[in-house]
Amino acid sequence: MAIASNKTQCFTCNIYKITYLCKGCLKEFCLPHLNEHQQIFNDELNHITNEYNAFKQTINEQKQNPQTFIKDIEKKLNDLSEQIKQIHKENDFNEINLNYLRNRLREITRELNNSTHISIQQNSQSFINEISEKPNVITGTGRNRKGQELNQLSFPYGIFVDEKKNIFIADYANHRIIEWKYNTKKGKIIAGGNGQGNRIDQLNEPKVVIIDQQKHSIIIADSENRRVIQWLNQKQQILINNIDCVGLAIDKHGYLYVSDNEKNEVRRWKMGEYNNEGMVVAGGNGKGNKLNQFSHPRFIFVDEDESIYVSDQNNHRVMKWRKDAKEGTIVAGGHGEGRSLNKLSYPQGVVVDAFGQIYVADCNNHRIMRWFEGKEEGEIIVGGDGQGNQSNQLNRPRGLSFDDDGNLYIADCHNHRILKFEIIL
Repeated sequence: MAIASNKTQCFTCNIYKITYLCKGCLKEFCLPHLNEHQQIFNDELNHITNEYNAFKQTINEQKQNPQTFIKDIEKKLNDLSEQIKQIHKENDFNEINLNYLRNRLREITRELNNSTHISIQQNSQSFINEISEKPNVITGTGRNRKGQELNQLSFPYGIFVDEKKNIFIADYANHRIIEWKYNTKKGKIIAGGNGQGNRIDQLNEPKVVIIDQQKHSIIIADSENRRVIQWLNQKQQILINNIDCVGLAIDKHGYLYVSDNEKNEVRRWKMGEYNNEGMVVAGGNGKGNKLNQFSHPRFIFVDEDESIYVSDQNNHRVMKWRKDAKEGTIVAGGHGEGRSLNKLSYPQGVVVDAFGQIYVADCNNHRIMRWFEGKEEGEIIVGGDGQGNQSNQLNRPRGLSFDDDGNLYIADCHNHRILKFEIIL
């Protein structure tokens, strides 16, 4: 006599077990992975709480110049605070609750940023982040000279700043990865540096480097070798072969995203499982300018909602693909190549701050642009004063990164230097 089975496939481990339905995402999990799923909720709630606290601090700083509008914002924040406290207290929530809190915080942020009621004197602090006028030249000579010494760079491309403010640099034409520790005068070679080539210990024009902070390894888009390679304690492992890789990103679950410049798509791999073609999560519909297409996708950024931002180079735009979307939305540019505030010219690096503001390395316009999603025009925050190597100029900027204090780092590629700009609240 057959025994009726009440087992279904767990979404995480793909094994048939007794499972439990998450009413937030409507997926089935076995008990251990249900607990793991719940821990992800706790981490996300903590992240939302931190974002709330940062925004609340900004509002508190404005009380010296009280306005009716600020009081209204503060009331909404206090209401949101009570909801967050209640969820923490009850410890009973899912994706639906988290999405509500996240979206509510963004609505309040957008309301502040979009307000026409804000009147600020020139000598008072700005509600919108401003960039310090004088950047700090972190690396390179700052005199438009390239080189291969440890205090020099040659066309730095992608950069990554870790929680200790150490800077990891894809030193493109020197075929190496440099780690520049905080407050030091020179860098250290941590990958490559053995000449241009395709041996396992060599690199060939690396474009992007990121850190897998869980495994303490570096992952490199070794572009001209058409591979993604991992370095850990001077040991190398090829993760993905035969890919025209440029952009790399890791999401909060540890999935690896890679932009394929040739196939005009972004693919995702689960960490440790690279013996497959990966999953296409953006593009993959041929080369073109439709909302489901790219024309040479370059840098990528993945936010807390697992939305993917892609610099769509030859379409002169930045696309945002929400999780599981079939097409993207234009969040910067998209009006053809040009220099006006609604246009970009061969965009490269893209990062997004805690308030949803999108920063773009507008490469051939030699400037950094900032967009708020839904706006028709961006604003110039760095450069825009012509191609050059002065403190107010850039020369084909590429990679962008933030540190934990919100300072912006720029790979000023053809000036062979990294610049740090302080964000002043």
